[in-house]
Amino acid sequence: MKAINWTLLVLMTVLAVASLNDAKTRTSGEPSVRESMIVSTEWLAQHLKDDSLALLQVGDKSEYEAAHIPGAQFIQLADISTPRGQGLILELPSPAQLKTTFERLGVTGTSRIVVYFSKDWVTPTARVFMTLDYLGLGDRTSILDGGLPAWRAAGKPITAEVKPPKPGSLTPRPNTKLVVDAAWVSANLNKPGVAILDARATKFYTGAESGQMPRAGHIPHARSIPFSSLVDDNNRFKSAAALRELFSAAGVQQTDTVATYCHIGQQASLLYFAARYLGYDAHLYDGSFEDWSRRADLPVEKSDGMKSVAKP
Repeated sequence: MKAINWTLLVLMTVLAVASLNDAKTRTSGEPSVRESMIVSTEWLAQHLKDDSLALLQVGDKSEYEAAHIPGAQFIQLADISTPRGQGLILELPSPAQLKTTFERLGVTGTSRIVVYFSKDWVTPTARVFMTLDYLGLGDRTSILDGGLPAWRAAGKPITAEVKPPKPGSLTPRPNTKLVVDAAWVSANLNKPGVAILDARATKFYTGAESGQMPRAGHIPHARSIPFSSLVDDNNRFKSAAALRELFSAAGVQQTDTVATYCHIGQQASLLYFAARYLGYDAHLYDGSFEDWSRRADLPVEKSDGMKSVAKP
């Protein structure tokens, strides 16, 4: 009887602590971390032979042909972007084009997808994640922390053998609210509870350099969180606590809706990923500064607060 009572006491204590933690989270308004978005080499090694696993490697094709994780397929940004000369650089194409691309790579509606980079292409890898999230597959998709370098460092198997995948069958369910445009950004510049986040390097945010854009500077009221600050020297994601501190230091409230942008939507994809990982209601301005800076009717601000004059 004493043993049973002791077991019940322990169980009640555990439940009480869990309930208290949940209450603290609700009280503080701190969004929950979506831990499944980042997987470790150990997790992937344990699931490498799962029938549902779809592995996608991002990087130079020559690197993929030389070495990749067994079963991985090669994906390039051209596969998930509008054709050159049509639309903006790296702009999301139609869901039909994306469906064809991912089905060719063996992705289905029930796949457990892991995306990773071959060397150091962290932002393109995040762009693939964002694209899958847009298609409605974000909850089934993760990024391998540290990519192929981390996999190799852990002594996990690699191969040069390329096996064609079994074609997938996919029904896209585009989340059209995920991607926002200039009109949405303009309408939300001064809206309480909305944070516009600039993922570019500081020199582009301040306007010290234009980055080959029509105008130099940033979208008014945007906060700066450079994409490079989100990972360490080995391209592993910083801890959730460290990432949350970056957002807090930029003035982002825990209950804010965020929209990220950069030059062309690639670096912003990594900041989008971090925001979504931390539990924010996250969006991406796909046209980014390429679109905004070429629109003469939209204001551009430099770090000293001087706004460029809009042309009539």
